[in-house]
Amino acid sequence: MANKRRIMASLPLLPDLESRPKLVGIARIAAAGESLREGHDVEYFTMGARSLLNRVVSQRSLPFTWAINSYRGCEFACKYCYARYTHEFMELRDGREFEQKIFVKQHAADLLRQELRRVKTGESIAIGTATDPYQPAERRFEVTRGILEELARHSGLEIGIVTKSNLVVRDVEILRRIAENNRLFVHLTVTTVNTELARILEPRAPRPDLRMEAVRQLNLAGVEAGVNLAPVLPEITDSPRDLEAVVKAASEAGAKSIFAMPLFLKPCSAAVFLPFLEEHFPALVEHYRKRYADRAFLPKGYGERLSQLVAALRRKYGMAGSRRRMDEKLGALHSEQLGLF
Repeated sequence: MANKRRIMASLPLLPDLESRPKLVGIARIAAAGESLREGHDVEYFTMGARSLLNRVVSQRSLPFTWAINSYRGCEFACKYCYARYTHEFMELRDGREFEQKIFVKQHAADLLRQELRRVKTGESIAIGTATDPYQPAERRFEVTRGILEELARHSGLEIGIVTKSNLVVRDVEILRRIAENNRLFVHLTVTTVNTELARILEPRAPRPDLRMEAVRQLNLAGVEAGVNLAPVLPEITDSPRDLEAVVKAASEAGAKSIFAMPLFLKPCSAAVFLPFLEEHFPALVEHYRKRYADRAFLPKGYGERLSQLVAALRRKYGMAGSRRRMDEKLGALHSEQLGLF
């Protein structure tokens, strides 16, 4: 911790706020961040968060109420990421800045301690709704670990964590303490078990087999964990064979649940995803342009067929009774824009 304070004190601030008088709100807070480190085309900044526990804002009734994100931006650089728009609130409008400028929330555990009183009985908390709580920044700054240590001091909460990283296993003892007095479930997102495909879809995320191994280790340690098969990409990861490979691997890893949701493609996401298609799947570019031309969602029938297929695969691999309430809560993250910060 002392090292972190020395680093923060020794590095310069971003450009003087007085030279950018139009910045207000979260954009002004972001501009005041101190540069912590740069490497791999990624730079980290401090962020003086005003709140950590944020109420989910949606036009639809959703079965989870609160969201926690340890960081703003995500270094995993997933080509389909729906959360890139959140950097626009900070006047960072190049979609690539979402994965290159990572903001580290300060005093997160202290904020959470003060705000948990707002959570009422029956309300649930989702961690990692927009940015991964175990992205590379977490190894150095341990914001998520501090949040979990605070949650371990409380009881009667319902908590879901979603991540693409096996780093979650680092915190298994804290997670076990949380689970003793709260309802806790961890979801490892696995879009494909094809390592080569995963490498280009999610360039800096851990390999799929490492994520499945994390599922196995968590469950062996007594922390309930499952697999989030989302988003499913039309004509890329949605064949019955590809979906079955993920369900089979999840079953073999001892996953307590698995669910799937189709790709949600907002314009800010399409600005990164379509050039990715042009490079790696050029024959699919027009297909995607047509399917997402006037909407961010695929037709309802696509989602229904996907759900039916995955349900059949769960039955085939002995996971028929595994769909949990928190699955539906976290699955909703891939179906619409939410107030996630």
